[in-house]
Amino acid sequence: MSSYKSTSTPVDTKPKLGAAAGAPYKDPTRYRSLARALQYLTFTRPDIAYVVQQVCLFMHDPRVKHMNALKRIIRYIQNTLNYDLHLYPSSTSTLVSYTNADWGGCPDTRRSTSGYCMFLGNNLVLWSAKRQSTLFRSSAEAEYRGVANVISESCWLRNLLLELHCPIQKATLVYCDNVSVIYLFGNPVQHQRTKHIEMDIHFVREKVARGQVRVCHVPSRYQIANIFTKGLPSVLFEDF
Repeated sequence: MSSYKSTSTPVDTKPKLGAAAGAPYKDPTRYRSLARALQYLTFTRPDIAYVVQQVCLFMHDPRVKHMNALKRIIRYIQNTLNYDLHLYPSSTSTLVSYTNADWGGCPDTRRSTSGYCMFLGNNLVLWSAKRQSTLFRSSAEAEYRGVANVISESCWLRNLLLELHCPIQKATLVYCDNVSVIYLFGNPVQHQRTKHIEMDIHFVREKVARGQVRVCHVPSRYQIANIFTKGLPSVLFEDF
């Protein structure tokens, strides 16, 4: 694949791939081998976490279009072999996270893709891109589940740092670009449409009440977690 033309992004901005996306790929074993290799790369390459998650959804029955998407990832990696994940000394130990969800983006199941990233001081330490396991009827519900997930991860990290005798004193900042989500966790009145995420709502409110978490709004233009939920144009992707 060394002769392939390089690309500046690992995924295009078109809608997500579906299961029945054209003719079957002739060598499924090769597809699965390449996809698994790319999964290892996501441990140190957050910029490909979303698209690798996408191509891995079709390892059971890969199609030609899926393989083309996988090849694009490899072309992107060839163009960015000099990229590293740097860790620097930081003057602060605050936990800051960004979370987002692509509501109903999967063309086959209409499940949402949620993603987050978390910074300890100035260093990126956790990230994830994952298709949600249940359906939601609004973007607010899907993003609220994403908020609950990233808060759960932040609690794990805070406990780990506590065991290492490096406790986090300040509240974890969670940035979300959906105003309705901010309203949901601040409104004590339960609504009929949010009963099925009631556990998430109470979980988030409890952490906020204890001073462990603050959920804040961030404009979509500055939502870093976008890179974990959808394909971005080059200008936005390179900001990451």
